[in-house]
Amino acid sequence: MRIIDVREVTKPIASPIRNAYIDFSKMTASLVAVVTDVVRDGRRVVGYGFNSNGRYGPGGLIRERFRDRILEAEPAGLMNDAGTSLDPHRIWAAMMQNEKPGGHGERSVAVGTIDMAIWDAVAKIEGKPLFRLLAEREQREADPRVFVYAAGGYYYPGKDNGALRKEMRSYLDRGYTVVKMKIGGASIEDDRGRIESVLEEIGSEARLAVDANGRFDLETGIAYAKMLRDYPLFWYEEIGDPLDYALQAAISEFYDAPMATGENLFSHQDARNLLRYGGMRADRDFLQFDCALSYGLVEYLRTLDILRQFGWSRSRCIPHGGHQMSLNIAAGLGLGGNESYPDLFQPYGGFPDTVKVIDGHITMPELPGIGFEGKSDLIKVMRALAD
Repeated sequence: MRIIDVREVTKPIASPIRNAYIDFSKMTASLVAVVTDVVRDGRRVVGYGFNSNGRYGPGGLIRERFRDRILEAEPAGLMNDAGTSLDPHRIWAAMMQNEKPGGHGERSVAVGTIDMAIWDAVAKIEGKPLFRLLAEREQREADPRVFVYAAGGYYYPGKDNGALRKEMRSYLDRGYTVVKMKIGGASIEDDRGRIESVLEEIGSEARLAVDANGRFDLETGIAYAKMLRDYPLFWYEEIGDPLDYALQAAISEFYDAPMATGENLFSHQDARNLLRYGGMRADRDFLQFDCALSYGLVEYLRTLDILRQFGWSRSRCIPHGGHQMSLNIAAGLGLGGNESYPDLFQPYGGFPDTVKVIDGHITMPELPGIGFEGKSDLIKVMRALAD
């Protein structure tokens, strides 16, 4: 049993939308296929992965560093002790050979993209949905029912409050009970008007979260916190620079309701510093670490151990990214849910074709691996790379 190739292609996921910090007009994503020599049900096992939106495709790093380390490793050294499957932890260690600590950045995205494909392949080799495989390894009960919220509400050319309301109404019509919109890309008074329009539209049918995408300095973050206290929000997300833990801690003095952050922290060390110094409150706040951006599930397991050490429940984790990898982790390891992009970043966002949102939750399908084969538009692109 061995990996015979690691293939990468960089794909555009361009869109005219913008948040408070960046526009997505030139955004890309890396798609990876890990090809094995294992055959199941008459078809070669191929694991697939891709990086989350918001970070450009790390194709150069994948092709120039991490791919070759896997292919040049002794195949037996990448297998589990029983010799029955690949070992994601050993493959992760092979990828990270000759890498200095720190400096996570885009390196973590490249490793996380490949790691996703490795776990997809491992679950397919074992003939199980990844979420059930993860639950078995932790000797816990998998819960195939996962909370999801709809992320949208971007700034868009010509998009007025009426169009914003229409967008949010479409999410409610599709079964979501929590929706999210962007703030910080307009004046505070304009954002107040946008928030009030959405709240008027959704009424008691859903909750609203807001996301500043790390845009605010301390003064602006506090001004928004004081304004947002007037509304029953689900959370106030990523207020300032993700590494400014003092700013995050200071905002908690002005905002008692839930806050969320973590999508731009890419290692268990950064997660630990957030919990040490960021003033995060384990009884109400949410952590949004995204395995696809932060060295993959192998590293995410280390992050979950950090949470345990600080007395945090896994249920406070609702990852960024809207991808099926985090859905499997949520169902298999007991997270609080996952982000969802019903309309954006296709074909990578969303769920398998048969999956519907009911009362703010989806039920995981019993598909081997991560479940990409159940999403027809996505698996078509993936198989084109593998074949």
